[in-house]
Amino acid sequence: MAADKTKILDTLSKLLKQKNIDKIRAIIQDVKVDVEKLSSNESEIQDKVSNGKFIKVKSKYLLGELDQILDTRTIERTKYYIQRLVRALTETKTDKINDLNLHRWKEYDDILTDSLWILGKRDTSGAHSGGYWGNFIPQIPNQLLRRYTKKGEWVLDAFLGSGTTLIESKRLGRNGVGVELLRKVANSAAKAIEREDDLSSSRTEIIVGDSSNLDFKTEFRQRKIQSVQFLIMHPPYWDIVKFSKDKRDLSNAKSINEFLDLFGKIVDATYPVLDKGRYFAVVIGDKYSDGNWIPLGFYTMQEVLKRGYFLKSIIIKNFDETKGKRNQKELWRYRALVGGFYIFKHEYIFLFKKS
Repeated sequence: MAADKTKILDTLSKLLKQKNIDKIRAIIQDVKVDVEKLSSNESEIQDKVSNGKFIKVKSKYLLGELDQILDTRTIERTKYYIQRLVRALTETKTDKINDLNLHRWKEYDDILTDSLWILGKRDTSGAHSGGYWGNFIPQIPNQLLRRYTKKGEWVLDAFLGSGTTLIESKRLGRNGVGVELLRKVANSAAKAIEREDDLSSSRTEIIVGDSSNLDFKTEFRQRKIQSVQFLIMHPPYWDIVKFSKDKRDLSNAKSINEFLDLFGKIVDATYPVLDKGRYFAVVIGDKYSDGNWIPLGFYTMQEVLKRGYFLKSIIIKNFDETKGKRNQKELWRYRALVGGFYIFKHEYIFLFKKS
């Protein structure tokens, strides 16, 4: 069962002709009661349109808008909010980089807009798994893809790993292409991505190769991909975790300069395939070495800025534990007190825009 949005719109439109604010409030209250009865069983109000699809509106959002109308004190302000709600239910206002309807921006209360992300446990639903050492939580690509891509667009992950980004791309109706240095890891990621239900007929392409010297344009041309609209990288945090014995692996870099040189080559290689005006995210943390804090995140940020990108945001994301520190909180607290340092509880998400 679903509420009929057409009837709600008819009621709201008639109220615009009403001159008695008390009568308007009484009718709005009746509409609110009807929505509240529905929302206990249905989370969305929907209306079938001419093409057979349904326009969905979260009942929580609609109730909030109705409450705002009820709280007004003048007939002018009441009708202003009614007109705004009618527009939100009948018109779509999006920008060039996402599908969010800005007329209903309040509806997206789960999309983060602050620079501090306090996220809970990783999403392990569907094909997602926390078994791969070094993968990031799915909530990160989920947030970024909803903000900076549209359905049907292409997303490039230059460090595929366990396939987290491409699983989220598939869920959200985006096409995903991932590059992985290690064939065994790539094959495992492919199986995980294949397990994820595809409700939108999106494409997934996996390239086994070295992102630092890959000819992306040739690889894309062979796969009939013209360009990508979002780029994401979650590189190794230098040598904290050794992912392989391959010399091309960033985790095997012998020095910070070698690490940054390899990372810079990947930024160079991917630059031509990202559309102008689109976004690039780097997820990375810092590290300790010989008792000193190494600002790895800011070093990588500078490598990207050297190559003509603009910095749009620095996001600080929390994490409570890593595999290396799991079940050792007391030990690490003791070490911090003895060694005079602080335990890492955060990592960075650097967001860039291609000029």
